[in-house]
Amino acid sequence: MLRALGLQMGENMNRFDLAGITILALFPGGLAAQSGPESVIRGTKQFSKSVLTSGLAGPWEITWGPDNMLWVTERTGKRITRVNPSSGQRTVAITIDEVSAPGAQDGLLGLALHPELLKGTGNDFVYAAYSYIDQARGPNPEFADPRSPYHFLYTKIVRLTYSAASGTLSSPVNLIAGMPAGNDHQAGRLKIGPDRKLYMTKGDQGNDQLGNYCTPIQSQRLPTQEELSESNYIAYVGKSLRLNLDGSIPADNPVINGVRSHTFTYGHRNPQGLDFGPDGTVYSSEHGPKTDDEINILKPGANYGWPHVAGFKDGKAYEYARWAESSTPCSQIRFSDIAIPASVPREPESAFTKPFAEPIATMFTVPAGYNFQDPVCRGNDFICWPTVGASSVEYYGPKQSGIPGWDHVLFVTTLKRGSLYVAPLAADGQTVTGPMSRYFQSDNRYRDTAVNPDGRTLYIAADPDGQAESMAGGATQQMQDRGAILVFTYTGEGTGVPVTEAPKPSAPKSVAAAKPAGPPPQFAAVQAAEGRTAYNANCAACHGNTLTNGTFAPPLAGESFKGLWSGQTVKSLYDKARTMPPASPASLPDATYANIVAYLLETNGASAGNTPLPAGGAVLERMNIP
Repeated sequence: MLRALGLQMGENMNRFDLAGITILALFPGGLAAQSGPESVIRGTKQFSKSVLTSGLAGPWEITWGPDNMLWVTERTGKRITRVNPSSGQRTVAITIDEVSAPGAQDGLLGLALHPELLKGTGNDFVYAAYSYIDQARGPNPEFADPRSPYHFLYTKIVRLTYSAASGTLSSPVNLIAGMPAGNDHQAGRLKIGPDRKLYMTKGDQGNDQLGNYCTPIQSQRLPTQEELSESNYIAYVGKSLRLNLDGSIPADNPVINGVRSHTFTYGHRNPQGLDFGPDGTVYSSEHGPKTDDEINILKPGANYGWPHVAGFKDGKAYEYARWAESSTPCSQIRFSDIAIPASVPREPESAFTKPFAEPIATMFTVPAGYNFQDPVCRGNDFICWPTVGASSVEYYGPKQSGIPGWDHVLFVTTLKRGSLYVAPLAADGQTVTGPMSRYFQSDNRYRDTAVNPDGRTLYIAADPDGQAESMAGGATQQMQDRGAILVFTYTGEGTGVPVTEAPKPSAPKSVAAAKPAGPPPQFAAVQAAEGRTAYNANCAACHGNTLTNGTFAPPLAGESFKGLWSGQTVKSLYDKARTMPPASPASLPDATYANIVAYLLETNGASAGNTPLPAGGAVLERMNIP
C-alpha cells in the first residue's frame, strides 16, 4: 500500500510501482484534476518541525493577526485564544459560555478578523461562528426528541470587540442567529473577503447517511421570501453564505430562484475550507462521500451539484440513494455505506441535468467497482476510502522571501490522512495544473493552517482526538500531537525520492478469543431496543449507525470491538460510555447509558434475557463481555 503517497487500494484495483509514481513528477501537465490517489507525489521541499503549544481543546480555526499573534478558536473549549508564535504562550481573549458542543462537529468554529483591526479606525472587531441553545426559537425541526442535545441547537455569527489594552474580547452582537445546527456536517468556516463581505460555509447536516439516513438532504432547497421575512434560515444548509459586516443581506448578492438571500452558492455537502486569492477568487474545500473530496471555486449563484453529483459528473463510484423515500419505511431498514436495499430509490449522476459548477480538482476519484472494504482497515472502512477529509484550504501566493516554486498553490489540510496536500495552480489561479504533493504525514488529524508573514513558516492546528490513517497501516485513534499548533519552517530543497512504503499489515486472521472468566451480561430485549434508539440519536454521527461505519470514532461492533473489549467487565464498558460524548461526558441519564450498553452487547453477540442491565453498581463488575 503506497500509504506515504496517499494511496488506498482495494482488492479490485491495480497496484502501482514507485517508479511509475516518480515519473509522474516529471510530467505534471499530464494529469487531470480528476486523478486518483495514486497521482499524489511526495513533496520535495524540506521543513523543520516543532510543537508551538499543545493541549488546546479542539483548535479549529487558526489565523495570523495584526498583533503578530496566532488567533485560535477552541471548538469544545469555547475559547478564542491568542498564541505567541515565538514562545507558545497562550492568552484567552474570551470564553463564550453560550457555546454548546454536544457532538464532534459543532461548538466554536469559524473566526474572522476585521481588516481594520488594530488600525486605529475604531473597527476592532472579531467575528465568530458557533452552535448554541435557543429554546425561545423552538425545537430544531430535525431533532424532535426532547431528550436530544440537538433539540434546541442552532448556529449564529457574533461580532466581538477587541481591547488591545486588556487583550480581551467583549460586547457580543448577534449578526445572524437561528441558523441550522446538528450532529454532523456543520462546515462553519468564516472569512472576510477582499470585498469586505463576511463569508460562511454551511454543511448539509450529515443527512441521508449514518444516524440521519431517514432525513433528506436539503442542499438543493433554496430559501423563500416568506422564510426570510420570518428570519427562518432552515434552507441555509448545504450553502455558502455572504453577509454584510452587520449581518444583513448584500444588495449585490445573487438572486436565485427569484429570491435574494444570504445564499452565495448552493449544492454543497460539507465545505469546511474557505479562502481568497489576491484577485478575489473564492476557494473552498469540501468533504465527499466515499470518493471525491472537492476543491471548488465559488461563483455567485452557482449550484455545486450535491447530492446528485459528487466531484465530476462521471458516473464513477457514486450514486445518489434516497433513503428517506424507501418503499419500505426508512425506520425499518438499516443504513449501509456499501449495499443499498432494493426499496431505496437510486439516481445515477447522469440523471442530474441542471447546470452545475464542477470542481477544479477532486481528492480523489476512482472507477466504478472500486472495493471500499479493504480488510487492512479491520472494519474502519472509511479510513481506506479515497477521500482524505479536506478540512481547510489556504491560498499561498508569491512572496519576496517565500518558499521557492510555490508561486500559486493551495494548501489543503486533511483529517483522515494527517497530511498537508499542496495543489499547484495556474498563474491566474483558476485551474489546478498538475499532481498534488503530500507533506508532513503523521498520526494526526490536521484541521487548519496559517502562514507567518515571513512566507517560510507554516502553522497547522491538529485535532486532540478522532480517527486517522496510521503511519503503521490501518487506522489509529491515538493522535500524535493532541490539540497542538505545529510549526513547519522551510529549510531548503530535497531530492524528490519517494519515501519508503509504509508496511501494510496483513489481513486479519481469525483467532479464538479467550473465554471470559465471569458470567455473561444480563440485559432485557426491550432495553436493547431503547438503547438502539438512544444510540442513533446520540452516538451514530460519530460511530456510525451500523456501529462500524463511523467517520470520527472507532467501531463498536465486529473484530475491532471484540479485540478491545472481549473478556473485560461490563462495568468498564459502562464507565467508558459515560465519558461520552467527549464535549459533555455523563450528560445523558444513567439509564440511557445502560440501554446503549445493552444495545452494544446485543449487537456483538450477547443474548438478551428478562433481567434489565442496571445503571451502574457492583453487579456490572461481575459480568464479562463475551
